[in-house]
Order: sequence, then structure tokens, then C-alpha cells
Amino acid sequence: MKILITGSCGFVGSTLTRALLESSPGLQIVGVDNFIRPGSELNRRELARLGVKIIHADVRSATDFATLPAADFVIDAAANPSVLAGVDGQTSSRQLLEHNLWGTVNLLEYCKTHRAGLVLLSTSRVYSVPPLAALPVEVHQRAFRPRQTEKLPEGLTAAGVSETFSTAPPISLYGSSKLASETVALEYGETFDFPVWINRCGVLAGAGQFGKADQGIFSFWINSHLRRRPLKYIGFDGGGHQVRDCLHPRDLVPVLLAQLNHSGKDRPRIANFSGGAANAMSLAQLTEWCDGRFGKHTVAGDANPRPFDIPWLVLDSTLAEKSWDWSPKISLPQVLDEIARHAEQNPNWLEISGS
Repeated sequence: MKILITGSCGFVGSTLTRALLESSPGLQIVGVDNFIRPGSELNRRELARLGVKIIHADVRSATDFATLPAADFVIDAAANPSVLAGVDGQTSSRQLLEHNLWGTVNLLEYCKTHRAGLVLLSTSRVYSVPPLAALPVEVHQRAFRPRQTEKLPEGLTAAGVSETFSTAPPISLYGSSKLASETVALEYGETFDFPVWINRCGVLAGAGQFGKADQGIFSFWINSHLRRRPLKYIGFDGGGHQVRDCLHPRDLVPVLLAQLNHSGKDRPRIANFSGGAANAMSLAQLTEWCDGRFGKHTVAGDANPRPFDIPWLVLDSTLAEKSWDWSPKISLPQVLDEIARHAEQNPNWLEISGS
């Protein structure tokens, strides 16, 4: 089977490429990347040593895709992954949509031409911000958790946010670009009869993730703590109690292999894939972990809110477990240890990866 992976030299794309080759050496993988992210050249060299053909192309350019070799499946790991993209002054709203929506359209046209299937890696940020921002929470062991004594929004339990939770706007420009991509992808798949799988992922993390706070908070936090860089809890009570769950990209490999080989329509096209409540922690808890690993480091607090921020976002992957017999295998302590060892071995990682 021939696989085309977009964003192949980013953290997620390169991690999946290596893991897929380890699991199924018979796969033929071609990578596509535009190399605009600092650090991506390092992954390019590593993948080239593994025999992966890497093509310099941009998902925003339809003409770039006109000359790509045919593949049986596309795994789309190319995106601007920042929830503040389009409003932070670093990326324009038009650039965000070019990356995350128009790029998806170009991929879908490629799939239509070559009769290729598509796995779209989506995000937890497609879920509606207002009910999540207003979620009744309490602090427990230095972390927010939903207050069970009050009524929770439909589609949300202590296990997390399920696929039935509202996706009504506002969800951020980033979230809406991904949600629109999901809708267009499903329509293309139905209209032109090729398989489309949409995997909504929680926070992805692991060694080698680029150290940017808005794209890889676990990597950024651990690397910054180790180097004694300034850190700040932003928003809510300024105490770092906001919670996210964590998933290593390698945990996606079993379901990706299953999706690549499943042509039927008896499985849900959209499902959450995340670390879940067992692999969730707050920034304050992450700091505590770092203090134990590297020694104490003071973190400042700023209670001023940021756009689209929410106190607790954990995905419920029950549907994935039932449909694909899937569950995460790499624990949160293992992910943190892997990032820490990489940080210790790469003292200039924040500079290399563009923080």
C-alpha cells in the first residue's frame, strides 16, 4: 500500500511515519512538507535515512499536488495547529484558512483524481467554546474538574467531551477551519466514493515536538522549566488549574492501520482519539512534575483571560474504543519522561524549534 503523509516533517507527521514503518515495513510512504516550521529539516534528514521520499510541496498550492505520485491513502497531518491563529497577529485569517481549509480541498481533489482514501487528523477544538468556557468546575488537587453537583452540558461527562457535544460557533477561526474541513471531506467521500476517516485528537505530545506554547504546550513547558525560562499561568484564576489531556501520536498507529484497510461503511466516520481523563493534567500539576524532575522553578500568574480559552478540555474516546477496539497505551508519565529526556539531550531545542 502506498501512503501519502502531508506535514510529514512536523512532529505528528514524522512520528507517525516512523511508527507506521516500524509496524508495517511493507508500506510505501511518501512525505509532503513545505518546511516553513523551524525544526522540520531535522525530521527530513531522519526520514530520508529511513528511505522515505520527501517532496517539497505546499498543501495550499493546487499545482504542487498536480505532480505528486499516486497513493492509495492520504494521512493529513498538515495544518496550522494554533487556536489563536488568525487573531494573534502572527498569522492572518486568510493564511489560516488557506492552510487548514483550502489545503484540505486540494487534498480532496487529489483523492478524487487518484481514488485515494483520506484520514483527516482533526482536533478537540471543533467543540463549542461558550458551554466549555462556562463549564462549572472546582479545583481538586491543583486542577479543575467538572462539578458533578451541577448539570453538565449535553455530550459532556466526567469522562470528557463526546462526539455528541455541540460544535456550534464560536469555536475559534482555527476550530471552524477544521470543522469546515471535516464537512467538506465527508461530502467529497460520499460524492466521489472514497473512504474518509476523521480522527479528532486531543493534545498530541512527545519527544521532538516543536517548543511553541500554542502548538506543543507539554514540550514548551518542560523545555522552558528545564532552562529556567520565564513561565506564566494565563487566565482563569492565574493558578494554572486549566486541564488538557495528552496523547502520544504513536498511539494512533493501530487505528490508522485499521482505517487504511477498512473499506466498509459500518464504522463511524468521526471519532475522538485522546488520552482521556487518565492522561489529563493541569499546568500547575505539570509544574509540580517538572519541579520534581529538574528542581523548583517559579511560575508567574496572570488572571487576564485569552480568547477561546477554556478551563477543562478532555475528550471522551468511548466511541473509538467500541468501534475500533482502541485505547491509548502510552501513559502520561511515559510521555512526560520522553519529552524530558529529549529536552535534556537537546539543550537548544527551544531555539531550534522556533519558540
